[in-house]
Amino acid sequence: MVSNIPTGLQYRKKLNGWLSYAFASEVFVIVSLTLFLPICLEQFARDNGYLLPDRTVPCSSSPASQPPDESGRADVLEEAARCVVKIGWVWIDSASFSLYVYSISVALQALTVISMGGIADHPPHRKLLLLCFAALGSIAATLFLLLPSSSPVWFLSAILAMSANVGFGASTVAMNSYIPSLAKEAPEVVKVLEELELTTGDGDAQTTPDLNPNSDTDSAAAPLLTSSSDLRTDSNATIRRKELEKEYQSELSRATSRISSLGIALGYGAGICMLIVALVPVTMLKGSTFALRLAIGLSGVWWAVFTIPAAMWLPSTACSTHAFGQRVVEEDLRDDKEWKFGREVAAAWIRLGNMLRWREIKKLRNTFKYLAAWFLLSDGFTTITSTAILFGKTSLHMSPSSLILIGILTPTSGILGSLVWPIIQRRIGWSNLKILATLVGMASFIPVYGCLGFFFEGKTRFGGLTTPGEMYALAVYFGSVYGAFQGYARAFYAELLPPGEEARWYGLFSITDKSSSFIGPLVVGLISDVTGNIRYSFFFLVCMIWFAVPVLMSVDVDRGRKDAQEYKYEG
Repeated sequence: MVSNIPTGLQYRKKLNGWLSYAFASEVFVIVSLTLFLPICLEQFARDNGYLLPDRTVPCSSSPASQPPDESGRADVLEEAARCVVKIGWVWIDSASFSLYVYSISVALQALTVISMGGIADHPPHRKLLLLCFAALGSIAATLFLLLPSSSPVWFLSAILAMSANVGFGASTVAMNSYIPSLAKEAPEVVKVLEELELTTGDGDAQTTPDLNPNSDTDSAAAPLLTSSSDLRTDSNATIRRKELEKEYQSELSRATSRISSLGIALGYGAGICMLIVALVPVTMLKGSTFALRLAIGLSGVWWAVFTIPAAMWLPSTACSTHAFGQRVVEEDLRDDKEWKFGREVAAAWIRLGNMLRWREIKKLRNTFKYLAAWFLLSDGFTTITSTAILFGKTSLHMSPSSLILIGILTPTSGILGSLVWPIIQRRIGWSNLKILATLVGMASFIPVYGCLGFFFEGKTRFGGLTTPGEMYALAVYFGSVYGAFQGYARAFYAELLPPGEEARWYGLFSITDKSSSFIGPLVVGLISDVTGNIRYSFFFLVCMIWFAVPVLMSVDVDRGRKDAQEYKYEG
């Protein structure tokens, strides 16, 4: 029988602890990372920058830096004047400053999550790691309250932003590594597993007869002929076992998607609450730099406070029951006395190098195919959100309160999307892969529509993302797609992971997760610097998303799941 499975109360406590951290950390993504942080960093640069071409007139004295009028738009006369800030010996666009900081923070995050992969796979340190990086991120976000843009060390805002992003990304790796065990310990999954074990000889009531053709049948006690009823029993047991194996995989897949989607929906709900709270001071202060810092600081406080339940309820040790009851692995097998931090970090990098050898890639080719597709998709999706916000501020000259409204509409639609799409999936019977491909196709419409602006701009009053009103409609559309996409992408990946190595592989996943895409922001920043028009970046985003579709569709889910269960690492 299945052993070492938590009781219903223990499982609920563990699940609630996991959901509480999703509720705590997702606020930083929705409120700060995708909305206020890009705007705030751009405003920090603008408050310390100068207008081209002379580089003598402060940007803060320009009409665009003043509060918008009743229409929500700044004086369009400033539209042609670009604001640049000097960083070291280089002058860069104020919008590019935000994108470059984001890109560097992601590179640092990648180094961090790779280094911590082996540590997070050790349950006693997984929880500690999650809490330490949660503290780093929440404190860095909160410190924005103490750093005005007029300070001579205003550039420390970049350091705080990088620290917050690294803290969020690293803690998310530890959080995601709980998903496979949560799904395997779900009551409905355990129920099927117990029934399956009865058919495979682990129970006392039913035992599958020996079907090995090489077994000894020449003993004196062996019957000369096998009863036809015995053959029918064996055949029925085999058929039933295969049915239960298929049912187990289906229940496990549904449980993984349900838990992941629930975490996304709960996190989005928290983000909406925080956005509504932030809307009041940002509107009253007319979008000042202090109002933006206040919103980021409040997200840091929220993050810290609601991490406390996770610290109380998440277990420090865990066990994972793997497919078909073949084995129950106690994850905490290593002696803590032999554990050393430096050795684990060095081993993580050695392990990464070995994992990326062609010999290992061939063993998990479908997992790596998905990672390749995810690298492009996550980068594209994340860059769409940050680019859209900066586009609304710098090109459409939308007020901060208008951008907050967009920030509220997007996660609200995301909640509906993350809850509705699983219902649609059950009714039409599509696989997770088909749902993902459909969502990707729908999301690519956003940058395509932005590209049409080159044809509509100046010719019509509407179309091609040339008016603020279109931003609201696209926010609802994109949110409904993105919310579902996040839940399905994370759950689908969980099915392709080698048992017992979840954190290590989620480290690779996190490098290109929603907060850790660096190629997109870097390229968009360069495009904005070279052309002076951020709209050109939509062409790049279209190509990035469309290139990922054939790679995604080439993933063989069943084969990938089997390869992951049979995978043995050879260092």
